[in-house]
Amino acid sequence: MALGNTAVRILVSLIAIPALVLMAYFGSVYFLCFVLIISGISFYEFSVMAKQKGANVNVNAGLLALIFLIINQYRFIFSQFHFLIALFVLLLILELFRNNGSAILNLGSTLLGVFYLGIFGSTLIGIREFYPNIDGLYTNGGYLIISIFASIWICDSAAFFGGTALGKHKLFPRVSPKKSWEGAIFGFVFAILAMILAKNLVLDFLSLKDAIAIGFITGTIGQIGDLAESLLKRDAGVKDSSNLIPGHGGIFDRFDSLLFSSPIIYLYITYLA
Repeated sequence: MALGNTAVRILVSLIAIPALVLMAYFGSVYFLCFVLIISGISFYEFSVMAKQKGANVNVNAGLLALIFLIINQYRFIFSQFHFLIALFVLLLILELFRNNGSAILNLGSTLLGVFYLGIFGSTLIGIREFYPNIDGLYTNGGYLIISIFASIWICDSAAFFGGTALGKHKLFPRVSPKKSWEGAIFGFVFAILAMILAKNLVLDFLSLKDAIAIGFITGTIGQIGDLAESLLKRDAGVKDSSNLIPGHGGIFDRFDSLLFSSPIIYLYITYLA
């Protein structure tokens, strides 16, 4: 007997969530591999969507650039800024030899994918490695990443159920017709509440102000990230970025809010916390 879509989603979540939590908790190469996998697969899914619009992403060069950016965040090798300058020059040179459609579309989509998924993905490493591996501080980064996961997941669930029950005013019908302002407000409130709860359970090293600020980011920027990915999918004429995860769509679909909010959280803890 085949499982229904909801049952499949729940089953996948029961398997995936503990694995993600463990990788975040232990950090190091485990979390590095996690970020490389989700960013790399998301980049490939993005390249397939871009092809629907006639753009031929330089997948090989883009993936290599993405891998370097993420590993470089984990173990500094070279200035990220200088690397991006070199990458831009290299992509222009490579495009001279590709003869594969519009050079402007190809370069633009490749760079968008690298920036969106490579740089944003690297900030996840920045958050996890923010606390040094001395005097027991290293686990702080694990607890923070797990709490961000939880805040985003709770935000998504609250937005869905709140929007289903009370949604009357469309949030952004051009991009995502089913989302409502009521659902977005539910998600926003519960994202903050989730971070306040996490502060009391595992984030005692953060102030209440910082916990609320991070919840504010996941509840706003995280939801905007979901809309941004929906914009790309709608433009490409696809429902999901792929069907890789049974019942959940693609990797890009599942981690769009996390990838979009992580650079803002990283900037916040670096300069304001």
